[in-house]
Amino acid sequence: MTLIRHFIDGALTGPETPAGETARTGPVYNPATGEAHREVAFASAAEVDQAIAAAAAALPGWRATSLIKRADVFFRLRQILAERTPELAAIVTSEHGKVLSDAAGEVSRGIENVEFAAGLVHLLKGERAEQVARGVDVHSVKQPVGVVAAITPFNFPVMVPLWMVASAIACGNTVVLKPSEKDPSAAIWLAQAFQEAGLPDGVLNVVNGDKAAVDALLDSPVVKAVSFVGSTPIARSIYERASANGKRVQALGGAKNHMVVMPDADIDAAAAAAVSAAYGSAGERCMAVSVLVAVGDVAEPLIAAITDKVRDLRIGDGTDPASEMGPLITREHRDRVESYVTGAEAEGATVLIDGTAQADGRRIAAGRPLPENGFFTGISLIDNVTPGMKLYEDEIFGPVLSVVRVETYAEAVKLINDHPFGNGTAIFTRDGGTARQFEFDIEVGMVGINVPIPVPIGAFSFGGWKSSLFGDSHIYGPESIHFYTRSKVVTTRWPDHTPAQVDLGFPSNH
Repeated sequence: MTLIRHFIDGALTGPETPAGETARTGPVYNPATGEAHREVAFASAAEVDQAIAAAAAALPGWRATSLIKRADVFFRLRQILAERTPELAAIVTSEHGKVLSDAAGEVSRGIENVEFAAGLVHLLKGERAEQVARGVDVHSVKQPVGVVAAITPFNFPVMVPLWMVASAIACGNTVVLKPSEKDPSAAIWLAQAFQEAGLPDGVLNVVNGDKAAVDALLDSPVVKAVSFVGSTPIARSIYERASANGKRVQALGGAKNHMVVMPDADIDAAAAAAVSAAYGSAGERCMAVSVLVAVGDVAEPLIAAITDKVRDLRIGDGTDPASEMGPLITREHRDRVESYVTGAEAEGATVLIDGTAQADGRRIAAGRPLPENGFFTGISLIDNVTPGMKLYEDEIFGPVLSVVRVETYAEAVKLINDHPFGNGTAIFTRDGGTARQFEFDIEVGMVGINVPIPVPIGAFSFGGWKSSLFGDSHIYGPESIHFYTRSKVVTTRWPDHTPAQVDLGFPSNH
């Protein structure tokens, strides 16, 4: 079985363990078959320290590298990613399970962040003001924070690392990346692609592992900033521990994304958007639509349209071009997702499409049996969901779409604003006034107007509000440049022919 190792100081390494101890490893499954086809080394604290030391040693040289040479790395990296997208997408599908087209789309969105970082010469410009007082000029510069840690989730093993790593490296920092242990191979591929693009050894290091590796990063005095994407409980824990250790932290948490459909909406377009956003990537997206808010009398025709569109949905191995949705990441996660569906009626909801349905001992979807051995489930559509139900309150992170019925626009807005998560939301309407008011009223970080998954392009920043973000900086885009740099302000005065005078008063700019 292939062992996925660490990438430290430009080379694959590990596992290394103290004398008398056994190296810790974990299985990496192919979710479509249910088989553990790879094994990943779990870094010891010593190996994490080794990666941090490599990053610290590389920092002075990388920080001193000219901006043009830094930019060249990103231009070459972009070419590598574009030319070898099918190769990287296949790695993602083999460990995550998403269909190949979805994996290729993830790579494409990651490339956006590389393109943004390639503009670092412009992004890192400071400001200058002359003659703020007689003979005195002031200018500001952006300088790197130092060694930074990036801790990324399983659901986007290419895109999310590039959200963090691209901006951090562009700003002159060095990085230790800890990817999810469930699908770690893509991170190693990215590190080697950076190396091929000309990134010096030690600037990007990858350590695999579990909580022990994360804690070593959070507690290291050498690591100056931490970026994280994952569930809200872990995001909160990471934020509290890292910030208590004096680090900058951006920790993105969970989501419960609502899609409001107004009575005047294009029903067919709204239904297609809901199906795509709820069931794409088996719902394992932090921007997936998980709650459909039907306003007024729109629920019945909307549900009918959705039911019609999922009638022939093909669920299967992500490598099969006919598959539209793949399996979930692990057996345990699938069982957790299905527990919300099987418990829905006891909470008072109505299961319209049961993704847990079985026939002859096998799960079925669209009338066809699902593969026996993989971590597959069908799609679920559940009506009459209300606040207070676990189905409504929790982040399910699977192909389960809940329908909440409300009478008015105001009720829809209150529903969303009252929810503790505030990651993404959308409204479908033909009315510009309603759309504009929704943008104004809603307390959510990312908003779509007739767009179901409003993930910003790379030139903007990604992040939610409320319990979807801990820290005050969103990820990638302009806010990432702020997060990964420190501003230094320099006030300058050069000697002139004016006689020097002692003045103990507070400096004045007059």
